[in-house]
Amino acid sequence: MDTQFEEMREQMNTLKKKLKEQEIVSDRMIRLSMKKTANNIKRRYYAIIALCLLMVPYTYVVFVLNQGLSLGFWIATSIFMLVCAGATYYNCQNVTNTNMMSNNLVEVGRKMARAKKFDVNWLYFGIPAVIAWLAWLTWEFYQKDAEMARYMIYATICGAVIGAIIGCSLHFKTQHQYQEIIDQIEDITTEE
Repeated sequence: MDTQFEEMREQMNTLKKKLKEQEIVSDRMIRLSMKKTANNIKRRYYAIIALCLLMVPYTYVVFVLNQGLSLGFWIATSIFMLVCAGATYYNCQNVTNTNMMSNNLVEVGRKMARAKKFDVNWLYFGIPAVIAWLAWLTWEFYQKDAEMARYMIYATICGAVIGAIIGCSLHFKTQHQYQEIIDQIEDITTEE
C-alpha cells in the first residue's frame, strides 16, 4: 500500500513538473508573440516617420517648383509633416522601450495602453489638420487657376478618400494589435 502511495506521489510530482515546464514554454511563446506584434507596430511607425520626412523635399518640388504654389503653403505642409513624424516617433517609444521578455508585464501593459490611447487621441488633431490642409491646398489651386482648381478638387477628393481608407485600415489594425498585446498581458498576469 505504501509503495502504491509512493508511486502515485512520484507520478503526481512528475506530472506537476511537466505542467510547470509546459507553462514556462507557453509563457515564453506568448511573450514572443507579443514582441512580434510590437515589432510589427514599430516597423509601421518607422515607415510612417520615413514617409513624413521624405514628404518635406518632395512637396517642395511638387508644390513650389512644379505647381507654383506659395512658399507659405509648403512651409506649413513641412511643419505638419514634421509634427506628424515627431508624434509618431514619440508614440513609437512606448513600443520600442518595452522589454517583453522580462517579468515586468504590468509596465509593458501600461505602455501599450498609453500608446493605444495616444494613437486614438492623435486623430483629434490629425483629422481636422488634414481637412484644413486640404482646404488650403484647394484655395492655393483656385488662386492659381480657377478652371484647373475644379479638376484638382476632384483629384484631391479622390486622393483624400483613398488616403482615409488606407489610414483607417492602418489605424484599426494598429489598435487591434495594441489590444492583442494588452489582452495577452492580462491573460498572463491573471494566471500568476
